[in-house]
Amino acid sequence: MFKNKNSELSGLRGCNFVAPQHPLIRCKLACHINLWLSQSLSYATTITPGEVIDTYGVGRVLVSHRPDFKKDDLVAGFLTWGEYTIVKEGSLLNKLDPSLEFPLSYHVGVFGFSGLAAYGGFFEVCKPKPGEKVFVSAASSSIGHLIGQYAKLLGCYVVGSAGSQEKVLFLRRHSDSTRHAIINKKLTSNRLSKGVSLKGFMSTLTTSEARCQKQHMNSLGRVAICGVISEYTYASTRAAPEMLDIVYKKIRIQGFLTADLMTVYADFLSKTVEYLHDGKLKAIEDISQGVESIPSAFIGLFNGNNIGKKIVKVADE
Repeated sequence: MFKNKNSELSGLRGCNFVAPQHPLIRCKLACHINLWLSQSLSYATTITPGEVIDTYGVGRVLVSHRPDFKKDDLVAGFLTWGEYTIVKEGSLLNKLDPSLEFPLSYHVGVFGFSGLAAYGGFFEVCKPKPGEKVFVSAASSSIGHLIGQYAKLLGCYVVGSAGSQEKVLFLRRHSDSTRHAIINKKLTSNRLSKGVSLKGFMSTLTTSEARCQKQHMNSLGRVAICGVISEYTYASTRAAPEMLDIVYKKIRIQGFLTADLMTVYADFLSKTVEYLHDGKLKAIEDISQGVESIPSAFIGLFNGNNIGKKIVKVADE
């Protein structure tokens, strides 16, 4: 259950802080992961029922008691589900470069953690080579739709799966059919059985796709995993493949956190800006309107309602 509350910003006397208004914030499944992990070991900050939920977003500074920020600066960083956030010194908050001349929403999606996870996970963790076949699960998601495009730019043949026929048709309309095959998640096993042998696998993994992956991976294949969607809610469902196949095929499976990829951020941003300017990369966004839409936007992620990055526009830019 979610509840909208109005409250005064208080308790700030003597603090160095910045108070931005939020034009845009992201919705992502990590919020649910943090809640689910509140009673177990986690590297993420847990969510306490009744407290405001943290997120990543874009803001415009209304008040600043810090010398490095001034009124009307555009910033991106860890904000909260709501219209305003008090960001105290030491919290992640960066000024945006207005010279990039892209929509503000890009700083939440393609230039944010989703974009970095796609770029760094693909090039640094999966480490593909031109001409290899790569499978991308959740190919219409905030991360998946970018991985597919990065893979094609490298010269890989991409097989992507999506959870509905609507998403499959959408991706087919926006893909080069000579270098990209899109299939329905429910048909993944049957379609991959038709002679497709994979060398790379980029994933927010589900149990069924984990089984397919081990059947169709080539020897010395690589699997990069940035999420396990089938296990967030149902602890009895496990996406681990059979280990004997991993041994015989000498497959490398590696999970990663986006925070591990900050060393490649400058390269990621430079290349992504170049690809966007040249029209080689397209950011797909699904934007809801108003702070009241945040709960339904979040819940919709679990029903697969979004195509691309799910963003909530809280206020006018």
